[in-house]
Amino acid sequence: MRGLRFAHVCAVAGALLIAPAPLWAQTQDAQALRQEIDQLRKELDALQKQYGDRLTALEAKLNAGEPAAQQPVAAGAPQGQAPAGQPTAPVPPGAEAGGGAAGTLPVYGAGAASSKVFNPDIAVIGDFLGAAGHNSVNPSPAFAMHESEASFQAIVDPYARADFFLSFGEEGVDLEEGFVTFPTVPGGLLVRAGKVRAAFGKVNALHNHVLPWADRPLVTENLVGGEEGISDAGLSVARLVPNPWFFLEATGQVFRGDSGDLFHSSEPSDLSYVAHLRGYHDLTENTNIDLGTSYARGHNASGVFAGVDLGQFTTQLYGIDATLRWRPLQRSIYRSFVGRSELIWSRRQQPGGEQNAFGYYLSGEYQFARRWFGGARYDRSDHANEATLHDSGGSLFVTYWPSEFNQLRGQYRRTDYATGDPANEFLFQFQFSIGAHGAHPF
Repeated sequence: MRGLRFAHVCAVAGALLIAPAPLWAQTQDAQALRQEIDQLRKELDALQKQYGDRLTALEAKLNAGEPAAQQPVAAGAPQGQAPAGQPTAPVPPGAEAGGGAAGTLPVYGAGAASSKVFNPDIAVIGDFLGAAGHNSVNPSPAFAMHESEASFQAIVDPYARADFFLSFGEEGVDLEEGFVTFPTVPGGLLVRAGKVRAAFGKVNALHNHVLPWADRPLVTENLVGGEEGISDAGLSVARLVPNPWFFLEATGQVFRGDSGDLFHSSEPSDLSYVAHLRGYHDLTENTNIDLGTSYARGHNASGVFAGVDLGQFTTQLYGIDATLRWRPLQRSIYRSFVGRSELIWSRRQQPGGEQNAFGYYLSGEYQFARRWFGGARYDRSDHANEATLHDSGGSLFVTYWPSEFNQLRGQYRRTDYATGDPANEFLFQFQFSIGAHGAHPF
């Protein structure tokens, strides 16, 4: 009401003050009019003094570093939402906006964080897989909704963000990953807690829909736990290693010790450990290389009989990975090439003696048109529990991207198994996505 009175007084006073001279001559009661003007001026001076004193007091508090009194929410503002221009939470130094050091997750400002508190990014990705041909060792169904991944991602507060990935298969639901990330820990550390895919090599950390093939290499199936891989609940700490030459990131992880058939924990102290060192460097403006070395250690289930662990046997994995990318700046949407390779050594203790197995894959993918990619992959791997047995195979694949939200892939695969007849198969894959899905590791 005071604000409306103030505006009314100003309007009336202005209109009277700028009125033309003939108006005064035609006024019947000039004295009464002058008295009204004087009264309005007194009220205007009183209002200016009242609000002027409050403004001066607020400026003094701000200059002295004291917090100003909280202002009421404007009428008509949605409940639970602050007025425009008013921050909702403090932002720590270095976390004002996305970006930051490479290898870390972006942190939005307070305004973006508050807008996503009750509205996380939600996405669903479908992976339909078909197979035709002969495979007596590891047959695949003719058609299968291989996996449907639902993701929920949002900023928790200025100090953390959360990511959840649920995997819906034809046999049930599983938590593929679910973790909270703290990107502003002192010392330049990136800390994660929850269930995560371990940073061992390249393929183990990738979800199915990010793979450049319709399947996973033989070395992953035989030595690194297959599709599930090293995926467990635990803690992860990563840090950039400053140097003047190239990007270097070190990661250390400790897990509960259960990862499918690879690691098995019989006691709470049977933890598993993973270490990864990654280096990245731009060779030219069009070409870069990514090199990494990995180590993993945990207990296996080879000594468990009838639920009783007869001996403490461990499995150790050593890995080297390399990725070469070429993408010319002038024709980046039409031409590119990615070469990938991983070499993995396994040392598995078991009652019959230690088994030392080795495996690798070599893959290349070339983009020959705006939406078309073609490539080949060669696999060779020993068996983890019987190193004298080894499988080998090769694949040819073509991928078509109608848009960034779906893709179609055809893959011919031949595999020579050590324990069965050779397999010749054609795999067909169709992937589609809806919603906002965050970026995966580069």
